[in-house]
Parts: sequence; structure tokens; C-alpha cells
Amino acid sequence: MPRNPITSTLNVFTNPKAAENLRPKRVVPDYEAGLRLDELFDFDVEMAKLDAIAKSHGGNGEALNARAEVVVALKQLTQTARQRAETMLLEEDRRGILCAQRLSAVQDSLIRLIYNFALKNVFRVQNLSEGERIAIVAVGGYGRAMLAPHSDVDLLFVLPYKQTALGEQIVEYILYMLWDLGFTVGHATRSVDETMRQATADMTIRTSLVEARLVHGNASLFEELETRFHTEIAEPTSSEFIEAKLSERDARHRRMGESRYLVEPNVKEGKGALRDLHTLFWIGKYVYHVKRGRELVSRGVYTRAEHDRFLRAMEFFWTVRCHLHFLAKRPEERLSFDMQPALALRLGYEDKGALRGVERFMKSYFEWTRDVGNLTRIFCSALEEAEKKQAVGLFSRMTSSGPKAIGTDGVFIVENGRVNVTSPHVFEEPLNALRLFQIVDSEKLDYHPHALRALSRHLRYFDANALKREDMNALFLSILAHGRDPENTLRYMNEAGVLGRFIPDFGKIVAMMQFNMYHSYTVDEHLVRTVGVLAAIEEGTIAEEHPLASRLIPDIQERDLLYVALLIHDIAKGRPEDHSIAGAKVARKLGPRLGFSASQSELLAWLIEEHLTMSTFAQSRDLSDLRTIADFGAIVQTRERLRLLLVLTVCDIRAVGPNVWNGWKGQLLRTLYAETELYLTGGFSADERKGRAENARQMAIAHLTGDADDPWPQDKAEQYVGLHYSPFLKACDTPEVARITRLLAKGDEDRKPFLFTVDCREFKDTTQLKFMAADHPRLLSTIAQGCAAAGVTIVDARIFTTRDGRAISSIFVPRELPDNEAECRRASHIAKLIEDALAAGGSSLPAMIEKRGKRSRRQKAFQIEPRVTVSNELSDSFTVIEMECLDRLGLLADVAGELSNLNLNIATARVSTFGEKVIDTFYVNDLIGHRIESPQRRQRIRDAVLAAIERRARKEKNAGDGLVMEMTI
Repeated sequence: MPRNPITSTLNVFTNPKAAENLRPKRVVPDYEAGLRLDELFDFDVEMAKLDAIAKSHGGNGEALNARAEVVVALKQLTQTARQRAETMLLEEDRRGILCAQRLSAVQDSLIRLIYNFALKNVFRVQNLSEGERIAIVAVGGYGRAMLAPHSDVDLLFVLPYKQTALGEQIVEYILYMLWDLGFTVGHATRSVDETMRQATADMTIRTSLVEARLVHGNASLFEELETRFHTEIAEPTSSEFIEAKLSERDARHRRMGESRYLVEPNVKEGKGALRDLHTLFWIGKYVYHVKRGRELVSRGVYTRAEHDRFLRAMEFFWTVRCHLHFLAKRPEERLSFDMQPALALRLGYEDKGALRGVERFMKSYFEWTRDVGNLTRIFCSALEEAEKKQAVGLFSRMTSSGPKAIGTDGVFIVENGRVNVTSPHVFEEPLNALRLFQIVDSEKLDYHPHALRALSRHLRYFDANALKREDMNALFLSILAHGRDPENTLRYMNEAGVLGRFIPDFGKIVAMMQFNMYHSYTVDEHLVRTVGVLAAIEEGTIAEEHPLASRLIPDIQERDLLYVALLIHDIAKGRPEDHSIAGAKVARKLGPRLGFSASQSELLAWLIEEHLTMSTFAQSRDLSDLRTIADFGAIVQTRERLRLLLVLTVCDIRAVGPNVWNGWKGQLLRTLYAETELYLTGGFSADERKGRAENARQMAIAHLTGDADDPWPQDKAEQYVGLHYSPFLKACDTPEVARITRLLAKGDEDRKPFLFTVDCREFKDTTQLKFMAADHPRLLSTIAQGCAAAGVTIVDARIFTTRDGRAISSIFVPRELPDNEAECRRASHIAKLIEDALAAGGSSLPAMIEKRGKRSRRQKAFQIEPRVTVSNELSDSFTVIEMECLDRLGLLADVAGELSNLNLNIATARVSTFGEKVIDTFYVNDLIGHRIESPQRRQRIRDAVLAAIERRARKEKNAGDGLVMEMTI
């Protein structure tokens, strides 16, 4: 594919550091060159064609047929020009800014064609009078002379003070023609006086005029507009404009999710993306009345290197945005999962090592947003401070009256609440870099832009010798584990480049994205957030959500080590080796450097290697099974390691993204912790568990007989509680056992074969439904089908049988409504659907599931090879089937139905969803209660489950072809 030598190679995009090594004239785009990019079509030739159309209709361009022919001709012209622009973007110069300029030039020419055609052939006017003058002005993004393929076209029609009928007719004709051509046009028609009045009152109008540009028409009207805007509005209100734009930026960041490291970012509005760059140019142009961004260098606003960096970032984002619009065929601004692989392919990113091309592309994206963030902070902070001080020159040395020294050696000062340095050379001593972050954190101050700029220029002093220094490592550990706000401090350290320099392995995962729907942030942002969760637990601000972790924190002896473990637990992501194992190797090297003993470093390595273990056991294994607790206890071995792993697991899950943590996951972890603690302290045995079950039985009886509102006779309580087997009694608390027992009795009294209860209060993120029905092999399958037909995902399911042949099915579904009453009505509707399906044999459900069960566009971006294991090694009482595959609606119902076809009883189903991936575990036995001992039958089970997984997926486009089959005999 040919490349324009000006752009060198895609190395400019895929490796920003490499781009810096190229000469600026080769990599810095001049997007303000002011070129009239008319290479896509010849204006005079096209104008002659339109005149010919009018002439063929007797010179009447207003004729209906003439208008229709003009629209067809202009549509074809537009389509051809856009296709040519896309080809040039893909195959020739490959530069987004040039593409945007070309599309803007095409739009300019279309408007000029329509205007000229209207005057000559529709209204037949040769010379406009003074009152008929009109200026067609591009405003907003279009005024920048850059237009994305499907962006809105913002126009201001400037008319004289006394408008004429002709002027209004011309405006109307142009707008209707643009609408007929399929453009979305934002427009206003005003005189200069009216524009000034409205701009004074409306900041949005004021902003749109900052980059106003004459497209066609009367130049003197536009010059009057431009001159009056800058003299009457911009010059007197620069402080107001700056404050408004910075507040608007902050509000936009909050609306878009705060973090610039969201894995489906918005290339236009996201933090660190195009809108942030535009904001800087708006402010610079508003304050300094310059035509081009490069003029801000001579004004002292930017250094040349910073301005070049902005332009390279602008080039990257515009290239991505143009490709995105062309791909989506609409004004799409979000880099959704389904778009990212195609964009990576278009931009030339290929798989390299363990990183896929799409992950390399997104890493580049986040590196650019980080750089924009650094430059934005420096620029905006300095500008804001300069305005407050009424200084001349935004980046001049601040000489505020009375800066206060801070610290003991005189290298740091405080100016207007920001910590600055007395000299840029301060950071030639790398310890001072860490001290800057410590002082800002401990004193609750902010960072002065000069200090951050100086720091970014001295990162090379974090060399191998500096990393070995005890004072450096001790100070870093103090910031991490004893700081006031370690999450915020680490985020600043990361964005300044210090964290990646101090821990080189951390630098490898900076801005790294994992291409899946489970993680909402880049790897480095996730790690920083886990530290913040731990700090919040220690402060007690989220104790209600994490009661066990909050209770355990004071008893943890190795809290400093825990902070380090959270910061580096995913540090080896993106490597060919399993990241837990590779991360443990990193921990063994880093531990001694940070001052940990050999045993502490080994504990740190163990935490990293096992950081997923507790979550896996809690969400995938039957916690009432003796073997589960014994296996987990053998891994953990000590109560201190159990405490550390519990807190680490909570922080890890909580920091994955919004809505990932829920009360049900917390309950699973608490149950696993309690059972394992008993195991480790010698209180875990078959006899002891039998005693606990008996104790739970007696407590339930006492609860029923002692109920003040509805006391039961002793014999009735003993009879019905006696129907429960031990696993149910141990899995539920006493009030829950009593509720279900009353449900059994009600079923007998009302002679109802199916009853249910709904609980919307116990877990705020999930709703629990319990069903009582006659036990039969297809019960779970029908329940799952009912949920799928209602469009509801099951996050966990368990089935308990009673001694009289009934089954109690407990399922958890994600909560959708905040109000308990409304949520309970919704859950009751689901239960009624299941009841009707059971009564009808479930015959109507498959068609309903088929209608609902199509994969979304986001899901279609992923391919997961199904994996199925059938094992007798995980339980002494059951055969355990584990499956991992791409999630879809109705999957649990399909697999549960297949297991019923195989004459298997499902005792427990654990459903764990991780974004687009699901990991389900089924504890099964045969119809007489035995495990499946025959290897041949286990093989058939595995094959049948794989077939059930693929059956519907095979019908869908883009479904995976290969299968990875595993079996443990």
C-alpha cells in the first residue's frame, strides 16, 4: 500500500516515542496550512454541468425536474469525492487531518455551487444590492476547515441589518438542498448586531465564533463580524471564557466517565481526546486573537516542542476519527469493541508477541490521551494561574509575591496552593521527584505546571543506580502504603511517567488495554484503582459494602506488602506466559528492592500468583462441598494468607469497572472465607459440619415455634424442617430456612405444585428468586429458559432437594430497578413466566429465546474457543462439568437441557460471567445419586455439552469455528 513520505510510516502512530526521534518537519502535520484542497473535483467543470441542467429546462433552474437533476448530480459528486477522500486516507497519504481538510473543502465547494446555481439559475440575480448581501460562515468544528465524514455542518448566514426577501430565500434554498443531499445542518441566520447580542449572552454561540470562517459570499460582512467579535466580546471577557471552557471540560469529563483509560473511549468527547485539544486552541485564540495555533509559540503560550506534540496528537485522533466514521457509515465517535479490530487493521497494527493488533492500537490511543492530558494540565493550569495573577505571558516564570518555602532543604515552594520548584535542576536528584508527590499528597496541595514540566524533562535520572537506592525505595513505599490519597498520587505519578520509570515492569503495562468486555479500564488504571479501594476500606468509607474486609484489615500484619501486591498483581499482563506466574517472578525481584525480607518477598510472590484463586473458587465451585474447602485450604495454608487474599480479591474485583462488584459476590467470598478459616483452625470435619447442620435445624425449629406473629406447633416445625437435607441448612441462614419451610407448608395447604418467593433486599445488585416445585431433571433447564425468554441473565443457581421429592431452586439475577417494590414486581413477572412454562412443558420458550437471543454488535467482536472439562477430581460426591465459552442468552438453558437429556441430576450450577465470557460449573450425578465413573460416558457428556454450546452459535454469523476440548479422567 503506497505511503506518502511526509508521514514516514505508521511508526509515528504506533510508537509515539519513535515519532519523537524523527525530525519535526517529517512528523508534525501542518493542519493550518490554509490549502484549498480542491483536488477531489474541478469546481468550474461541475458548475458548468449544473448550468447545463438549468439550460436543458429552458434556463429555469427552479423547475421541479431541474431541481431533482441537480440533487442527483450533487449527490453523485459528493459520493465520488468522499470515496476518493477515503481511498487517499487508506492507501496514499494516510493522514486524517488531510482527509478532514479535503472533506471540508468538498463541503465548501458544494455550498458555493448551490449558492451560485441559486443566484444564476433559480433567482436569476446578476448583482446583489447592499441590502441583499449575504456571508455564508462556517462555525464550530466546520469553521476549523476540518470535517469528519459524517459530522454535522454548522453554518451561520450573516445578513445585513435590514433583511430582504431574497436573502431569506437564498438561505432557505441552500438549507433545503443540503438536507436533500443528506447532510445534518446546524444553522442560524442573523445580522452582525444580533450575533453580537446573542454571543454576549450565550457561551456556546461565543465558542462557535472563535473559529468562524468565511465559506462564500460577502467578505466585508464577515470582516465586520470578526472584528466586532474580537473587540466587543473576546477582549473584555477572556477570563470569563477561560473559566467557562475549563468548567465545561470538567463537566464533560465527568459525563464521559472521568477516566481517560476507559476501554471503549470517545474519540471526540473523551478525556484526553479531540475536544480537549480543541478547548486549548479555543482558549488560545480567544485570548490572543491569533489565526493559527503556531502563532501561540511566538506568544509564549507553547514551546515549539509542545505545539508539535499537540499537532501530532491531533493527527492521530483525526485519523482514527475519519476511519471510524467511514467504517460505521454514521457519525460514530465511540471506539466500541466491534469497531476496534477493524480500525487497528486499517491503521496497520499487527499482532506482536502476546499482544493482539487491536490491543497495540488501543495502547497507542491511550498513550496519546495521556500525553494530551499532561500538556492540557500544564497549559490550562498555567493559563488559569496567569489570569488570576494578571500576568503577561502565560508560561513566563511566576514571580508571585510571597511564595512560601516548604520542606527542609529549600527546593520546593508553594505558590497559590501549588507546589513548585526553585529550579528545574532540582529533579537531577531523582529523590526530589518522589518528594514532590509526597509533599503534595501530605499537605493537600496541587502540582504547579512548571514543576510537572521540569519533572517530565528529567525522567532519565531514574536510572539503574537510582532504583537501587534505599532512600528512594523507602520513600516510594511510604507514599504507596502510608499516603493520604495513594490512588490520586499514583495516578499523577503514572501520568508524569515516574511510576513506569521507578518500576520498569509497570512501564510495560502503561496504557495497555485488554480486549474484552469485562475490564473497563486499562491495566495500569485498574491497578491504581485497586490501591484506592484498599485505602477506602482502611478509611471505613465503604465498610457497609465490604464488612468482612473492613473487619479483617486491623488484623493484617503485612499491610505494606498488601499495598504493593495490589499495585503489581497484573503487572505481567500482555506476556506469553501466564500473567500470574510471570507476575510472581517480578514480585520476587521487586520485594527485596523495596526492603522486604526473603520470606516477605515470597509471600508477595504467592499473593500475585494466587490473586485469582479465591475469586475462582468462590464463583465456580460448590462452597457446600467438603472437597472445595479442603482444596482451597490446602492452597492458602495460613490465616494470614487467607486474610490477605480475601482483601486483595475484594479490591481487585471492585476496581475492574462499574457494576462488576455486587452483594452476591461478596456473600460468596464471605462464605468461602468462613469455611476455610474453620478448615485452617481445625474446626472443619465431617462430624463438625454434621453438628453445624443439626444446630441449624434446631435454630430453624426454634425460629418457627417462637415467631410472635405466626408461631408453629413443635411437631409441625420438626416435621417440615426435617424435610431439608444438611447442604440446604448450612447454605442458608435461619430466617431463610424458616421462609422456605413455610413455603413448603403453604404448598401442601394450598395444594399448589409450584410456589416462589422474591427477595430484593438482601443484595443490592442482585435479586433472589426461590422456586419450589416437584423435582425432575428438567427443572433448572425450564427455569433458565424462562429467564432467557424474559431477557434475564442468571448469575448464580443452586438446587436443593427435599426428602419428600421436591426441589428448591435458588437463582440470582441482576437487579434492574432501584425501587424494591418495582423490582419485586419485575421478579414476580419472571417467576410467573416460569410457572406458566412449567405447566405447559416449556414448549413456548425456545421460540421466545430465539427471538431475544441474537448477539449484540459488541459481542460479535469477540471469539472464544469453547472449553469443556468433565472431572471427578473436584468433588468426592459429584462429577463436575466446567465450561468456558462466549456468553449468550439462553446458554444455561441449552446446556442444562442437554444434561437432562443425558439423565443427569444437576445439584448445583455456578454461573460466572466475565464480560463476553461465561464460565459455568455444574455439579451432577446420575439418577441414583452416583458420580459418573465411566470414562466413555464422561467423554459423551463433554461432546454433548460442546454440541449444546455450538448449536445456536453455529447459526450466527462470525461464530467461532474451532473447539479446544479438555477432559480430566
